Amino acid sequence: MREPVELRRQRILAAVQARGSARVRDLAAELDVSVVTVRRDVEELTREGRLRRGHGVVRSTLPARELPGGEVAAGDRVAVVVPERHSYLTETLYGARTVLEEAGLRIALHIAPQVPGAERPLVERALADGARGLLLAPRWTSRAAEEADHAWLAALEVPTVLMERRPRRGSALHSLDSVCSDHWYGAHLAVEHLVGLGHRRIVFATRDDSPTARTLRAAFTEIAEAHPLVESWAWALSASEAGAEGAYSADQTAELPVLLRKAGATALVLHGDVDALMIVQRLAGEGVRVPRDCSVVAYDDVVAGLGTPPLTAVSPPKTEVGRVAARVLLRRLAQAPGAGWSVRRVELLPRLTVRGSTRPAGAAPAGRAGGAEDKAVDSDHE
Repeated sequence: MREPVELRRQRILAAVQARGSARVRDLAAELDVSVVTVRRDVEELTREGRLRRGHGVVRSTLPARELPGGEVAAGDRVAVVVPERHSYLTETLYGARTVLEEAGLRIALHIAPQVPGAERPLVERALADGARGLLLAPRWTSRAAEEADHAWLAALEVPTVLMERRPRRGSALHSLDSVCSDHWYGAHLAVEHLVGLGHRRIVFATRDDSPTARTLRAAFTEIAEAHPLVESWAWALSASEAGAEGAYSADQTAELPVLLRKAGATALVLHGDVDALMIVQRLAGEGVRVPRDCSVVAYDDVVAGLGTPPLTAVSPPKTEVGRVAARVLLRRLAQAPGAGWSVRRVELLPRLTVRGSTRPAGAAPAGRAGGAEDKAVDSDHE
């Protein structure tokens, strides 16, 4: 499935806002689309007043704080390392940028390609260029990939904050600062919403190739097994390429329409948004109507609201994670050498936005999917 236009434009906007400006050709290469496609997106974003165009260059409309003389003093820079093609973390990056620029610091952005160990050379390059601190979101497609990074990350001698990555207890990274969404609570919101609508048989389909995905899988398992109103549940990969841990059973790699029928499920929780939109389309092709035959909750809420019907979704506080991580880093940078300051492990609560893809189990067909106004449940919370 081709990437939704709005998602691609959000990624362009986040990339330009994070750097202040970017070349059209560089954006096309990063997004793996044609230059013509990027130009068309830039024209629309410019028309909306969200970007400014130059000759082959795109600039942010957000004001950047300049130091006197327009020069950045040596060392007034922090490096941010995030995975390529990760729309979720571009929102986190934007949140970090606003805080760091308000403090007079500049971001040296490094995009890690989708290969194991890609972050280390980027961090080493950033430190050689004089970065004073680091904000990191390693991809870590597997536990083995995470463990391979422990030694060099633990040996870093500059303030470092992990974003959306929670070091495992007792690991070499246990003493690193981190800011993360409470994904257990996000899973809890999804299950409670569906159970409250009378759904008793639920299928959870998630990715299994990131720390967030692994946390969600464990959370859904724990919550569903302990919930007195969940009669039965099953877990499966949300896409054939979404797993890295394996080996998986036949049910865990089954086509979801088949698994829904086998489990007698009336509800689905899907991670992440793009996979969720594709699955809803696939269900429609199999004659399974959302929400009439099956209620759906997506997890991430980057583009879930653009679906047909718009998807009820759990929204981690992506931008706020970046803001808080940047504030933690600033505190570390301001700390005098040798001064004591406890390690920060901050968790922010997701929220649930109810749209047109969920309804009471066994209810009469709705007159119009998504007819009610979106409703936010709970709030972001540090």
